[in-house]
Amino acid sequence: MSTSLVTGGAGFIGAHVVNELIKLGHKVVVLDDLSGGFKENINPKATFVQGSVTDHLLVTRLFEEYKFDYVYHLAAYAAEGLSHFIKRFNYTNNLIGSVNLINESVKHKVKCFVFTSSIAVYGALKPPMSEDLPPVPEDPYGVAKYAVEMDLRTTHEMFGLNYVIFRPHNVYGEYQNIGDRYRNVVGIFMNQLMQGKPLTIFGDGKQTRAFSYIGDVAPHIANSVNIKEAYNQVFNIGADKDYSVNELAEVTIKAMGMNEPIRYLQARNEVVNAYSDHSKAKRVFGDKKFTSLEVGLTIMAKWAKGAGIRKSTRFKEIEILEKLPPVWLED
Repeated sequence: MSTSLVTGGAGFIGAHVVNELIKLGHKVVVLDDLSGGFKENINPKATFVQGSVTDHLLVTRLFEEYKFDYVYHLAAYAAEGLSHFIKRFNYTNNLIGSVNLINESVKHKVKCFVFTSSIAVYGALKPPMSEDLPPVPEDPYGVAKYAVEMDLRTTHEMFGLNYVIFRPHNVYGEYQNIGDRYRNVVGIFMNQLMQGKPLTIFGDGKQTRAFSYIGDVAPHIANSVNIKEAYNQVFNIGADKDYSVNELAEVTIKAMGMNEPIRYLQARNEVVNAYSDHSKAKRVFGDKKFTSLEVGLTIMAKWAKGAGIRKSTRFKEIEILEKLPPVWLED
């Protein structure tokens, strides 16, 4: 039986990856600080350790105790827009925390390190973005993710650590933290609807994304260590069809069976159009049909209503206030 570490395993994508690994017969250890995840998301068959990837002494102890075969690194604070205003926090959690894991993976001869990067590494390149394009990230979150990608490449060349890098985009579904006001627009919309509040959209809502259902993404991440052709490669993963944020609002309102007006806010500094080419992933992992937005949102809406409203709290460690969108300071 393989033993796998899943960082961020109480969070959204991580919890689904844990479930898939357990289906595959892995013994799973979850490391999560619960800053964005919830204990109830964790599969009861997994071993849970509460802590942060930034705690290098804890990370070292876990590697020595469990002798991991594989590492799935999903722990991150993935708020692209907010990352401009929390640079120190962003780089500490998303870069230094990753390096702690990479160091121990080298020392303990981990067979493969699976890393969830982000479409944010591409920045404003013309979509659909493919893996052979040189990344040009436009926010500190994307910079941190690309830095980890580059470190994994150099670590493989120097020490032989195998890796698989995924660049998912706009993933939604069950377990998403719908109370986070800074990221995950689908969750934000659903939480606002359940509270009878207007749906907030930055700018004119014409910006486009390919919203991707979690059930189409997590199984490939979990099973990637079993596909040797995937080793030491980078893959875009997600849905092919792009929608505007305005279109997303319409479909979300329909899926929830609730209707509230839209409140348009001043445009923020963000990439206007972002979606990827998935030819490489289809070739390596199989050309499987993806869940339509209507079906995926219907599934998530049922879960969200059962989970209930989550209080949206303000991020307490803002480092730069200049140009911060005023809505992010509202109580």
